[in-house]
Amino acid sequence: MSNAKERKHAKKMRNQPTNVTLSSGFVADRGTKYHNGGGRHFHQAQKQEPFPGTSRQRQTKMTHHSPVDPDVKEQSSSKIMFKKKGGWKAGPEGMSQEIPKYITASTFAQARAAEISAMLKAVTQKSSNSLVFQTLPRHMRRRAMSHNVKRLPRRLREIAQKEAEKAVHQKKEHSKNKCHKARRCHKNRVLEFNRRQKKNIWLETHIWHAKRFHMVKKWGYCLGERPTVKSHRACYRAMTNRCLLQDLSYYCCLELKGKEEEILKALSPMCSIDAGLTFAAVHCLSGKCQGSVLLYRANRYPREMLGPVTFIWKSERTPSHTSESRQLWIWLHPMLKQDILEELKAACQCVEPIKPTICTPGPLLTTSEEKSQTELPDEKIGKKRKRKDDGENAKPVKKVIGDGTRDPHQPSSWISAATGIIISDLTMEMNRLRLIGPLSHSILTEALKAASVQTVREGEDTEKTPHHWWIETCKNPDSVSLHHRQEAIFELLGGITSPAEIPSGTILGLTVGDPRINLPPKRSKVLPNPEKCQDNEKVRQLLLEGVPVDCAHSFIWNQAICKNVTENKISDQDLNRRRSELLVPGSQLVLGPQESKIPILLIQQPGKVTGDDRRGWGSGWDILFPKGWGMAFWIPFIYRGARVGGLKESVMHSQYKRSPDIPGDFPDCPAGVVFAEEQAKNLLEKYKRRPPAKRPNYVKLGTLAPFCCPWEQLAQEWESRVQAQEEPSVASSPSGEDSDSRRDKLPCAPTPENTDLWSDEGGTSLSSCSEPREAMDTECPARVGTEWVACQDATGSLLCVLRSRKWLKQLSTWCGPSSRDKRAARRASGSGEPAPTRAACLPLLERFPRALVWVSLALLRKGSPEPHSMICVPTEEDFLRLRQDQLYCGPQESKHSDPFKSEIRKQKERKKVEKRQNKQAPTEREGLAGGPPAAGHQALTLGLWSGPLPGVTSHCSRVLLGFVTQGDFSMAVGGGEALGFVSLTGLLDMLSTQPAAERGLVLLRAPASPQYRFARIAVEV
Repeated sequence: MSNAKERKHAKKMRNQPTNVTLSSGFVADRGTKYHNGGGRHFHQAQKQEPFPGTSRQRQTKMTHHSPVDPDVKEQSSSKIMFKKKGGWKAGPEGMSQEIPKYITASTFAQARAAEISAMLKAVTQKSSNSLVFQTLPRHMRRRAMSHNVKRLPRRLREIAQKEAEKAVHQKKEHSKNKCHKARRCHKNRVLEFNRRQKKNIWLETHIWHAKRFHMVKKWGYCLGERPTVKSHRACYRAMTNRCLLQDLSYYCCLELKGKEEEILKALSPMCSIDAGLTFAAVHCLSGKCQGSVLLYRANRYPREMLGPVTFIWKSERTPSHTSESRQLWIWLHPMLKQDILEELKAACQCVEPIKPTICTPGPLLTTSEEKSQTELPDEKIGKKRKRKDDGENAKPVKKVIGDGTRDPHQPSSWISAATGIIISDLTMEMNRLRLIGPLSHSILTEALKAASVQTVREGEDTEKTPHHWWIETCKNPDSVSLHHRQEAIFELLGGITSPAEIPSGTILGLTVGDPRINLPPKRSKVLPNPEKCQDNEKVRQLLLEGVPVDCAHSFIWNQAICKNVTENKISDQDLNRRRSELLVPGSQLVLGPQESKIPILLIQQPGKVTGDDRRGWGSGWDILFPKGWGMAFWIPFIYRGARVGGLKESVMHSQYKRSPDIPGDFPDCPAGVVFAEEQAKNLLEKYKRRPPAKRPNYVKLGTLAPFCCPWEQLAQEWESRVQAQEEPSVASSPSGEDSDSRRDKLPCAPTPENTDLWSDEGGTSLSSCSEPREAMDTECPARVGTEWVACQDATGSLLCVLRSRKWLKQLSTWCGPSSRDKRAARRASGSGEPAPTRAACLPLLERFPRALVWVSLALLRKGSPEPHSMICVPTEEDFLRLRQDQLYCGPQESKHSDPFKSEIRKQKERKKVEKRQNKQAPTEREGLAGGPPAAGHQALTLGLWSGPLPGVTSHCSRVLLGFVTQGDFSMAVGGGEALGFVSLTGLLDMLSTQPAAERGLVLLRAPASPQYRFARIAVEV
């Protein structure tokens, strides 16, 4: 055969068994021996063809030969002859044997049966992934063959039926009532929304946010992270010149009820007057203002911090009136709730749970119950279906309002038999919206109107009315007089240009009407109205003294009234129907006694309170109102010109205020540690998703921890560094037990001998502690915070953040003002404040041996700092070059060597060997698995430091002082600004050695950049 025929023959025989050879050119020559598969031989004679070139006209005949030699084995291989050009050619076996005299029928039949079964199996099995109807010629295919078996030829229907029965090709069962029209049905939509709130809590504005925001699942909630449109600069302008609206209903509220003395006695060990005001502050205790406090574990200040909270005391009607029972609301971040709640229960001795008196959402249906309700009998499938509860007996489906994940059987209140204090969890029982910006007053006064005083006719039954509590309130002349005074103060706010003019934390209580009634037909922007504040005397009194104590009263403290307001809310459908029935379209809708009355509480937010520049920036108002009214207040604020922000805008707001963000900027808090671990994990996963050539090599850049901040190790190393400088003779003395014990505690602590680890042109000669160990851990940079936490749990952590107001003011004086504040800089230069001495710093270091300090940094020149940037101490050479050239940007970090390069190369070789071994037989793999674990090393990542971190302070050419937690280009100052923490010991050591002209100058370096940039450090109080 020619080469083309051989290829055609091979293609035709590709699916045949290996022990069967059927060929058009098959012929056995005389004297050949054919193996019959049963261990016997038969004789076959070959007759010469009349036409030697044609194999189709072959004729065979049987001839007799002499018996086979007994020495020849029966199971020998056969020889096959093919007729080709040039005569007969031998087959692949290459060996001729004689034909046997006889065969055994049973053995021969068994062998042929095996070959036939193999042939049938090869025919029935498909060699491709195509379906049966796809193997037909194109002219025989029909469109209906894919779903109708009867459209195929009869010989292929059985195979097609088996294919259709497979789960892959079966049609998905159509779920009941899932068509587009059914999904848009209000009842089905509410049921679907209730089901989706089983795992994560939805805010009442969730649907509005989900259409316009990037949503994230954080802290057990579904929250809007940032708008889908580009709005970073627009949100800053709104906070500066207009108004930004945020939904803070995810903040948790804990209520304490009991005697004032007992509450203050239980809470006093959890806070310290050294760090600021406490729960017993006079202006807060009366209920006139909101307070903020830092909570610690009982009697553990300044360590074991729990987190920052804000609190509100319920005001009394008159200052002279004192009640034995007081109410205190503590507002806190959801990540801080569990730790603070447990500590409050322990401090107040509230261990006995009580049944909740507030309304909790009913239990949602499980998946099995939902399926059982939607299942229909087979005879009804294909017919028009109707729900059993449709019609007059239909029960409306209630939407989940509040916390849909809470178990109704789980207690939400606890009481103390000893102190009589009751702690209640009011999370998601109220809505909290925040308005930031100078137009907050105008939007509030335009969107909200005070409720009208309602009179009762004689003989009218007030108990049947939905808002009977307001009717009963209006019967009291004192309550009506108080309501009018609150309304007058509220109207005065419309003429005040900025919320920063009002005393910080001012509280105003009010009862307003339904804000949906005053909704404008189109979205507009409101402006301040100076005519509203013509009475300058009242405005001046409001700005100086704030809101009177009695005007801070609100009915929102009464849970029964809040429940009534939530249940008797008029639906949007009824409100729109009544609006459509107006004789004059667009006119004011008057509901009269049926209009809802909503108690609210307005709380002034002070904005920026630290530093000397931009005081009051970011101030605004928080509004509290009962649950169920979220969208009723949300839409009117937006229609008055408020721009909506998310979590990203909250971080930007705190960054521009230069205040710590909760919980990321609290490294000594358990919630801050958890947040840092999650952030490091996410950044590490993002880093690994990029190819090695498209991501920075942090090892060569000298960045040990690019995704986390090893605060504990930083504080320990600076403590050891200062001790080594003070006692240089301890290391050389023969009795160096103290230094040995300290070295055991800190294996990679920097010493003066190993601070200079640099080589000339490119490489970095690392110390012995930075050598790669046998057991390396790539995840260590992301988990270094966890490792230090584990160590501090065993030995007791000394890490804390300096929050003493007295010492922070002293540090602020030593550091000097910010370089952008020229007036403060002139005052500081004229005062001539001396550098901190060792004697002055000794009391501070003894009380806070391993403390961190919250600082702000402003870049002198260009540059935009990033989170996890390194704050370093400049050298004398850096200051010298800066004096010579005022445009000098800063030094550069030389390239480090990668000690893990060879280990990573070996790891790749091991992976290749494992890949080859996986292709071997299972028995061989089992045998290899029983051997030594050659691949037992944990995976390394190119570009990340593996194993325990070496000395972080002396790893680079500039000594490390701290890390940046927030940093970006600031639109408020027109330059780069950063916030972070530095070691207190390192800061004092730096300030004591720097000259007066350059005191407070540091170097900033991004994790992925070798460039250092000068910045001025400041401690703002």
